[in-house]
Amino acid sequence: MFDPGAICIKDFDYVLPSEQIAQFPLATRDASKLLIYNRGNIDEDVFSNIDRYLPPNSLLVFNNTRVIRARLLFKKPTGGQIEIFCLEPLSPFAEIHAAFHQQSASSWKCLVGNLKRWKSGSIMMECIHQGRMHQMFADRVADCGDGCFEIAFRWDPPEKTFSEIIELMGLIPLPPYIDRPAELSDNDRYQTIYAAHEGSVAAPTAGLHFTTDLIHRLHEHGFESENVTLHVGIGTFRPVAVEHIRDHVMHNEKIIVSRKTIERLRDSPGRPVFAVGTTSARTLESLYWLGISVIQHGLRHHPAVTQWAPYQQLPGDAITTQQSLAALVNYLDEHHLQEYSGETRLMIVPGYRYRILSGIITNFHMPQSTLLLLVAAMIGDDWKKTYEHAMQNGFRFLSYGDSCLFFNPQI
Repeated sequence: MFDPGAICIKDFDYVLPSEQIAQFPLATRDASKLLIYNRGNIDEDVFSNIDRYLPPNSLLVFNNTRVIRARLLFKKPTGGQIEIFCLEPLSPFAEIHAAFHQQSASSWKCLVGNLKRWKSGSIMMECIHQGRMHQMFADRVADCGDGCFEIAFRWDPPEKTFSEIIELMGLIPLPPYIDRPAELSDNDRYQTIYAAHEGSVAAPTAGLHFTTDLIHRLHEHGFESENVTLHVGIGTFRPVAVEHIRDHVMHNEKIIVSRKTIERLRDSPGRPVFAVGTTSARTLESLYWLGISVIQHGLRHHPAVTQWAPYQQLPGDAITTQQSLAALVNYLDEHHLQEYSGETRLMIVPGYRYRILSGIITNFHMPQSTLLLLVAAMIGDDWKKTYEHAMQNGFRFLSYGDSCLFFNPQI
């Protein structure tokens, strides 16, 4: 049996010169370059022409998560600066939507910068908005044991929600490879135009290339779209730090998919489906394995996706995509739900067989990253050829960089 854990991460390395990492977005979102890969052939165009390459009747699936202003810069009474990066809520609500509407106080799992200078006590930040002073306080509660800490926040005025207070006082969390302070323009440009549901600490960057006009034109030309939600976590920033993939722990990420979307996928066998971004790709492929979980464990069991589920000896290959999605819809019916809400730890690596995707629209990814593994799972060793072509032809890399359209050769 294929052992994905034996994959060596060093086989997915390449040299990325700093000058090819985009530090700023282009003036126009859809003016970025587009690399098209289809069964060994590579073409180039601009992103605004992507409709020329998508198959007729394609369904595009977007991740409509919204990036929160997760970076908070506090001052110690002595003047030192402490940076707190909010990752996920802990109490009184761990559910993201409820946590953002919490008033007065809330505890979050966070990364803390300059930690050695914060031995104890409260730290504070403040700003004036509409003539009124706003203050936010933070206290260390506990060590979470994974490099993160539980931080208790409280704020004044207490009637503000957590969402409102960080919108006023927080900074957009640009990735660490963007080597500059966040600017006012990043509040708009590091957010997709269709972002709707707060919860991500990183943007689903493939979506940054889409404009309202482009989406309208795609719809006019007969392409349709659906939305899913995956709240992007800090694991997106973390490289694989082990030699073999078996030792890498994939991060949990929250996903929400409507019953309508699942039914549409179930009822469209053979229709070309393209994920806009790796987050949409993982969400869509997770649906298949959620259905497998229902088939295996029954309607009363809450379905879940573990890191290695696709690579174990499950009956997945004997069950069609339509059968699996039908089982997931049956689960929603049984529990009177209009959406699936849960988490995924699905890790897509070479050797994985895509069940739903005809292709993926994505950016260029970091060396030795799980995102690069996901791409290699679709196009095999040709990822090296596409990345070398991009490097030699002036493509811009990573979050604010250029884009790719990869076709799944298995379809």
